[in-house]
Amino acid sequence: MSIKANLLVTLSGLAVVPAVQAQMVDFDDYGPLRVYAQSPMQSINHTPLLRSGFSLPNGQKEWYITANIASIWSESEVLLADYYQNTVTGGIKWQMSDALMLDVNYRWGFSADNHLDSLTMWFHDAFGFDQNGRQDQAKHQNQIHSDEYDIHIDDLSGETLENAITAYLGYQLLQSEHHGLSIGASLYLKAVDSGPFAEDSFAQSIQINYSYKNGPHHVNSSLGVSFIEDTESISTNSYDDRFTTIAIGYEYRSGRHGWLAEIHRYAGLVSWDENFSDASHEALLGYRYYLNTSAIEFTLVENFENMDNSADIAYTLGYRQKF
Repeated sequence: MSIKANLLVTLSGLAVVPAVQAQMVDFDDYGPLRVYAQSPMQSINHTPLLRSGFSLPNGQKEWYITANIASIWSESEVLLADYYQNTVTGGIKWQMSDALMLDVNYRWGFSADNHLDSLTMWFHDAFGFDQNGRQDQAKHQNQIHSDEYDIHIDDLSGETLENAITAYLGYQLLQSEHHGLSIGASLYLKAVDSGPFAEDSFAQSIQINYSYKNGPHHVNSSLGVSFIEDTESISTNSYDDRFTTIAIGYEYRSGRHGWLAEIHRYAGLVSWDENFSDASHEALLGYRYYLNTSAIEFTLVENFENMDNSADIAYTLGYRQKF
């Protein structure tokens, strides 16, 4: 059975947890938004997530599923990347003890026309952002071209960008009413069998997470380092063997409503392109609605600082269930 089939079976089983068991769990702090990196290089490699410094109650589990659509635009002297990326992620967290938490998830990224170009250009015009050359290209392209690296892909539609499993093990260092501090390590396995992004790779990361909460105010922060094997990017040049992630987020809670803002910074991951050698910066605005034992999240992602090395715009819809 394929990885995707196994995931669907697992999530289907979790969805039918008896109602009497679900009623024993109150809705609680879900931590930061569950949104992965949108920058093209980091989104198809192992990038640490912004995580809460607090643990779940001992024995509690949470399953989650998210769907993401993004529009990528990057133009440099050696590369033109103008395509769509879409991702589905599903997984489960388990607080195995007061100190140990396990989080395992599966990600499938693929390219397909999600018709974001028109919305992206409208959004940039509405808020006074520069189109950065996008207006000179036809809309709804799905292409990557580079004469220097002999890349000529006219249509990425249907191609797999990422097919990966990640396992994260967290350890609680400190927890009090207002402060939480944890560390964690991840293992990442990617296997894309065919297409321009075909690759088998293995990566690891370590990170430290600190959170503060006081009434309706919640602050989360993470610092992580990823270690990547000597794998080749689409240009046949290697990725850098390590890169850092810094992220901070804030949530204001009001009853069942959560309003969230986050900033993620990812160090450059390649040296062969001037855009992707620089750090990428992503601003996230999110809304979370809390149900009795679950939460629904919607997130808008916009890049800033360097407009050529992350998604022009991205949207994520997620559902999280505690049991």
